[in-house]
Amino acid sequence: MVTRTVIELIDDLDGSQASETIRFGLDGTDYEIDLTEQNAGSLRSALARYVEAGRKGSSSVRRQVTTIAPAVDTKAIRHWAADNGVAVNPRGRIKEDVVQQYLASLS
Repeated sequence: MVTRTVIELIDDLDGSQASETIRFGLDGTDYEIDLTEQNAGSLRSALARYVEAGRKGSSSVRRQVTTIAPAVDTKAIRHWAADNGVAVNPRGRIKEDVVQQYLASLS
């Protein structure tokens, strides 16, 4: 048995046959759009001014910097984590999900 899969790109703006997929990001969200050569050129032209003025970020890894609010007692979080079987390093930064679990337990 032979199976043949054909992938056809359709322009997300006008429904015609697209020539490429463009990946871009805005406000921490990644997007993909399939466009014809003409629509891709229009997108690049529209963004050119911002691309030239901007700086490249890391495309392979998105990092989010989170700080613990000063009112949160890290000693109390570690104690709570130990009592509740939640893994946490004895020193250093406490993962945001552990902080959120701790805060939720206070409610």
